[in-house]
Amino acid sequence: MASNRIGRINGEIQQELASLLRSVKDPRVAEAMLTVTHVDTTSDLRYARVYVSALNCEDEKGLLKGLKSAAGFLRRELGSKLSLRYTPELQFFVDDSIAYGAHILDMLNHVKPANPANADIVLPEDQE
Repeated sequence: MASNRIGRINGEIQQELASLLRSVKDPRVAEAMLTVTHVDTTSDLRYARVYVSALNCEDEKGLLKGLKSAAGFLRRELGSKLSLRYTPELQFFVDDSIAYGAHILDMLNHVKPANPANADIVLPEDQE
């Protein structure tokens, strides 16, 4: 049962952080289109690993520095919105799973079928 509680808390933190990130005034964070893809909280609710995906952001290191500097503000706002005994300390990480998935799909589209019987299979990107 405890794992279900952690899952619900992770979902709540993810939703609240997604709305709070729009109010951060740091230009390193405000310029990028951020998506909170996943939140992983420890069982004692002391730490939360927040995975973010950024569009239109060339400087991911600067983005992480901006998020780290805004972590105190985000933690305070999160604590006022959620009713938890401990508000977890936020640790931000760049989630590159979307770019990795696009890379794998691109590699699959360039593979030529070895069996001529499978030559009529169309991958999703080739459909129009």
